[in-house]
Amino acid sequence: MVLRDWVAEHIRKYQESNGAEGHIWHGVDGNLNVPCLLLTTKGSKSGQERTAALIYGQDGDNYVVVASKGGTPESPTWYGNLAANPEVRVQVLADKFAATARTASGEERTRLWRIMADIFPSYNDYQEKAKESREIPVVVLQRS
Repeated sequence: MVLRDWVAEHIRKYQESNGAEGHIWHGVDGNLNVPCLLLTTKGSKSGQERTAALIYGQDGDNYVVVASKGGTPESPTWYGNLAANPEVRVQVLADKFAATARTASGEERTRLWRIMADIFPSYNDYQEKAKESREIPVVVLQRS
């Protein structure tokens, strides 16, 4: 899989600057101000590390991300990777740490969804778009 150029550039700048560039993502058109972290998973088939830049929220000491893929019928590759191997690496600004990922369910998912939709309201549109095919996963990243 080849990352879109702007995604690869976002990740590169984030890594090289320890998050000084890229932690706050302004969107492709510059109209956003949302926090991003880097999530590194191990490929479920290849075994190679894959890094994604994701909008995040916080729930206590845990970080929360949404496996939306823009509301497409399938989840993003990184979600399949962490489902196969929940031991991941996370970078928030200059803080780099190991974490364990799990998918929230029930009331916890509902509560965390609200937090994430407050940060990035388009998640609600994505869920509406995906409703026939899947419930978009909300993932909790707990520092190991």
